[in-house]
Parts: sequence; C-alpha cells; structure tokens
Amino acid sequence: MSTLEPLASDPIARQWASQAPRRAALLAATPTMGEEVRSEVLPFTLDLTAGALAPADERALVALEKVAARTAIDSLVSLAKVKDIDHLGGGLELVGPLLMTLAAVDYRAKHFAIEHGHTSIGYYAALSALGFLDRDRVVDGFRRSLDIAGHVSWVPGGTQLGSGRLGVMMPVGTGLALASKAHYGDEAMVFCHTGDAGWISGQSLNGLTAASLHGAPITFVMHRNGIQLSGPTAKVLDRDPRPIVRALGIEVLEIASLHDRQGLFGAYAEAYRLGRAGKPSLIYPVGYQSHDGEAVTVETFGRQYGIGAETHAFAEAHGVALQTPVWIPGSIMSFRDAEAMLQCLFYVNGLPGGEAHHDGGMKGRDADRTLANPMLQLDADDVAALGALGALPKRIVVTTARPAKGTPNLVIDSAELASVKLPPVGEWVSARAGSEAAYVELARRFPDRCFFTSCDLDPSTKLGKAAALVATDHKFELSIQEQAATLLTGGLSFAQNGPQLNVFATFAAFMEGIAREGFEFWRYQRNLNGANEGLNVLLHLSHVGACTGRDHFSGWSLDWVNLALGYLPFLRRFYTPADARGAFVAVRDAAAGMGGHIVTVPRDSLPVLALENGEPAWNAGDAWTPVTVLRRRPGARVAVLALGAPTYLAVAASDTATTRGVPTDVHCINGFPLADGWLAGLRGSYDRIVTIEDGLIGDPQSGARGFAGVVSSTLAATGIALEHFGIVDPQVAPSEHFVAVWEYFGMTEANLVDALTGAARKG
Repeated sequence: MSTLEPLASDPIARQWASQAPRRAALLAATPTMGEEVRSEVLPFTLDLTAGALAPADERALVALEKVAARTAIDSLVSLAKVKDIDHLGGGLELVGPLLMTLAAVDYRAKHFAIEHGHTSIGYYAALSALGFLDRDRVVDGFRRSLDIAGHVSWVPGGTQLGSGRLGVMMPVGTGLALASKAHYGDEAMVFCHTGDAGWISGQSLNGLTAASLHGAPITFVMHRNGIQLSGPTAKVLDRDPRPIVRALGIEVLEIASLHDRQGLFGAYAEAYRLGRAGKPSLIYPVGYQSHDGEAVTVETFGRQYGIGAETHAFAEAHGVALQTPVWIPGSIMSFRDAEAMLQCLFYVNGLPGGEAHHDGGMKGRDADRTLANPMLQLDADDVAALGALGALPKRIVVTTARPAKGTPNLVIDSAELASVKLPPVGEWVSARAGSEAAYVELARRFPDRCFFTSCDLDPSTKLGKAAALVATDHKFELSIQEQAATLLTGGLSFAQNGPQLNVFATFAAFMEGIAREGFEFWRYQRNLNGANEGLNVLLHLSHVGACTGRDHFSGWSLDWVNLALGYLPFLRRFYTPADARGAFVAVRDAAAGMGGHIVTVPRDSLPVLALENGEPAWNAGDAWTPVTVLRRRPGARVAVLALGAPTYLAVAASDTATTRGVPTDVHCINGFPLADGWLAGLRGSYDRIVTIEDGLIGDPQSGARGFAGVVSSTLAATGIALEHFGIVDPQVAPSEHFVAVWEYFGMTEANLVDALTGAARKG
C-alpha cells in the first residue's frame, strides 16, 4: 500500500488537490499576472529637483486626470450592472495626486504606497491612463478579477505594497524607505498616500514615530476630504493631526489643495529635499475658507472648479444661498464628478443636500449626465497634450515578481562552518545560544545584506551581537512598538529582489497578543504571479511555550504552534528547534532561502541532544530537515513524535521504555511543512504514536489543536492508537520553573513511559 494513500483519503487533502486546476485556470485568465511584465507606457515623468512644474507637464496632468476619471466612472457603471457599488468617491479623489506620484517614482529607489486601499479604482484607472493596464479590463474586471481587485494590489506599474487595514502602510512604507536609503542613498524616496482617518490608528502613529526616529526618506500625502465612513471627520475624529504629527517628529508641509498641481509639485520637491536630509514629512492640504475679509462661499467653489452653472442649480434645489460661507476641503471626494463633489461639499459643511461618497458608485445614477459635466470633458489642449505624449518614445517599465520562496538567499556552505563552536552534547543551555551564534555568523559574512529590527529586547532575544556587526542604517530599534516593528520589517523586504535577510525578534507572547498584524500583512501581499504569500522576512519568536522562567501567563506563549501553523500557507518554513544546535541549523537554513519564516526558540536551558551513537543530533553544517530520528529501535511498533523543548523527555522515555521491553522510536519534529506523505507513511510502521509539545493542544470542546491536531487529522482514521501530551487547560497553573509547570500538566517522563508501555500491555 502506498504511503500516500491515507493522505489522499483525507477530505482536506482531496479539496486541496481539486483546487489545483481551478487555480491554474484563474491564473491563466489573468493577463497582468506573471513572473515578468514589460510595459510600454506614456513617458510622463517629473524631476523633483526642478524648480516648478512646467506648463506642458501641468497640461498633461490635467488631461491624464480626465482620462483616468472617466475610466473609473465607466468601471463603476459596469459594476452597477451587477448591482454592486464601490468607493468611487475616494478613487476619483486619489487620481490626480497619484498621477503626480507615478510620474515621480522610478520603481528602483523611489516607490509609493497607498494606505487607504479602498481608493483602488482610482489607482487602477490612473495606471490605465498611462498605459500600464488595459482600459477595458479595468472597466469590466474591477472587483471581478484576480488582478483588478477591490483593494490596492500589485499590478504592472503599481505598488507592491498591497493595502489592507487602515494605517498599516505607515510603518510598512517607512521600512521600504529605510531599506531603499540603505541601498540607494540620496536617490531613495517613498510617497505614501493616506486618508484623514488612517493617521490615528495605532500602527500609523508608531510608523510615523519610526520614520522620525530613523530618518526615513518618506512623505505622507494626506487626502483631507473631511469624510469618513459613518459621518464627517469633524464628528468622528475632531482632532487636528498637525500638532500630533509634529510632536512625533514629522515635518508638516501645508498647501492649499492636492488639486493645485503647482502647489503639490512644490510640496513633493520639498519633501524629497527633506527626505534626503533624513526628515520625513506630511503633506497637509488645508483647503480654502474665509479669512482676512475674503469670503469663500458656495459660489467660490463653483467658480474655482468651472462648474458655476451646476453649483447654482444644486444650491437652488436645496435652498442654499450661493453666498453661504463654506470650507472647501484640500482634497475633494469624488473629484471631477460635479454632482457628487457638490454633495460632498455640502455634507462636510452641514448644508441641506449633502451626501457622503465614502461608499457608493454609479448604481441608480445617470452615467451619461455624469460623464457630460464640464470637469470630465477633454478640450483641444487636453487632446494636444496627450497627442504630444503619445508621439514620444514609450517609457519602458519592467515589473518583476518577487523571487519564489526557496530562491537562494544568504547561503553559508557547510565547509565554511568548521570553526563554529556550539555547545556539546549533554550541556544544559538555552536554545537561544544557537540562534545567537547563527545570526552573528550571518551578520559577519553579509553585513550589507542583513537588516535587524528590535523592540528593546536584544539582551533576551540574543539578537544584539549580530546587530552590532552591521551599519547603523541596517538596524532599527523601535522600543516597545512590536506591531509597527513587524510591519517595518515587512517593508524592508520590498526594497529589492536580491539576497537580503530581514529579521524581527521579540517574545512569542508579544507576537500572539500584540503584533499579529505582521503575520496578517502577509495574507494580502499578492505577488505579481498571482499568489498571496509571505515576504522575505524572518520573524523570530523567543520564549515560546511554558519555557519562560517563572513569568507565568504574563510571559507565556502557549498558542505559538497554532499561531505559526495558521500562517503556514504563506511560509517557506516554520522552525521548532529542540536545542541550541538545532536552533543554529534552523536560522542558517532560514537565511539560505527567500520567503516567509518563523523561528521559535525556548528561553530556558535545555540539554543538547544526541543520537543513539552519542554524536550530536545536529552540527553547524548540517542541512535542515523537517524531522530528525533521534532513536530508531529494531522492531519498534511504538513512537514518540516530539516538537520543541520537551523532546529531551521523549528521548528519556524512549530509553526507559526500551529497557522495559517496549522498543520505542523518537522522531524530533524540527519544523514545517513536513515532507509530503511523511505522516501518512507512519501507518504500517507503528501501532501506537504519542505526541508531546509545549503548547495548547485543545480541549474537549475545541478538539485537537497544535501539532496534536496535525497528527490526529492525518492518522486518526488509520487504526494507529494516538495519545497526546501538551497543555489542555490553561486557566490555572503554577508560576514555577517550566519543569514544574510541565509536571502540573502531566508532561513528564514517567507519564510518557506509562503511555508507551501501557500501549504494549494492551496490545
């Protein structure tokens, strides 16, 4: 019988296999996806060191804005036919400033991000106007295709930084800016478009602090439209961000409006100058309102944007006098959709007829009337500007997918590690000693390619020695900003596709309870080839399980196995070393291949493990394997599958059980994924299997979880008797040495021996 048959009979495995052809068909039907896309686009670029925006460039911007806006509206018309809506208002508002950004970036040292990802139709429409995307695909595929998605996702000419939760792009963009600065010096710059709500979220404020603390060349472009999801910003978040942002160390550049192209270009140029001086900035459009005897009214608005007749008719229909004073936002929701603009203006000013356009689209609206308004008409100058651009040689932009996971990264050959000294067999030492030695070895050999992010825990995570070996622009201390630190580390990985190690180390308990957004971020990072996957990042979780001294629950990471397994589809590997030597091998292997990695290391001292012949279970130059057989007994029909710190108990129990006439094998699980079919292949080899891990393995209500759950899901129906050791009731426990805590939960050598020998007696 094939060892793969039990796995093939698993319903989850069957579903996994059945999805493969659907995945292939979806990717084949997505023209913008691939390993490399070559785009020939309009050669519209801007030099941020120029003194001002040239008249021809301003004219081209106006024309491109109109083309993009019409595309966005047509897309929402198409979406309305299937009874759906989207955030057209924010998308139209984004178009103009984003087109300036797209002309300023070079996709090498200068990049951009969009924090408020619901503006995505403006993003896709702007890329279409330049020629990166087919217009018809944007119109008919928006929110109905893999590539033209409902949030900002990576497409040719776009940003790699897929937008998800509000505020995330502040620290991520900061990380990208810092790594770009390290690689490209004064050329580096990141433009991060953001709404006037996202700046207050926790990771945003931490990201702004990180940008200031480390002098990131980044500017945050605030689209201050005065509207949030449930009401005007003044009623939801009545706070001026400027004094807060300034207090965090960000230079605030005030301009009248993002729609004033000369003013915006001047702010971009100043932000670039500041960025090269190590000063991040916020571009803040204050808008227009009455001052010094000069009235700003409803009529002013209509005159300012060339929609006087439309403004008069709208105001009259709602009984509002044209001379009513108003605040005209510095970034206008639904820009160029005249009726919606007026509704937004009246909404933020509390006037009759006001409507928010945070959510919405073209459902129930007259498309022809909308497209016929003056702000969307291309005049002769627009046509001439587009014609002049089109007559020039195309700009060639090659967009390349991030390297596949497993692509060689920072590789140290086995022969180069002969001089590395690791703790000897039998010595009780923290596994952290091994991971520390590995990071030091990598930093010593590749100082220009190692980036380390810390949260005031280097003495405990043992990252400090390695960080001391790299330049100051390759290491970032963020104090206790764990969530921002994970996101910043993700941002570091976007700077270039070459070999690079990006490490963030903290306590596992903090990753479980505070910083999970660093993992969640991977869920919405789509590669150019279509797969949502982890980045080239190593998240180091120290102090896993009950092995945390006497800190009790305040310092425990009891759910670390479940946490990491939950992100396994986005990982290259998840490592669970059982001793210091195994930890060295794990870190070295994680650095050797690109992709997402989780390395988990216990805090307290554990014995260095040996094979049956007395040799160390792992040596510095060994290749990493998912499983190491620590004990192989002739005739064994019983086995222990051990994960992490309790592995030494499994070895001791195996030795005792064997002397009592029950030969027992021990398989040490070094990490995941396990080799295909390995677990299923244990059927026929064993009658009974016992697992042990230092983490939550479920309870009678939840069923098996953790590694116990992995084993149960594959082997429960095979006839093998299973027994699991781990933590099942974390509500009450002693605050003592981890051995005493394990004893409390029944995780002892004696209990393991009873389980092993008892199985034999029953047989």
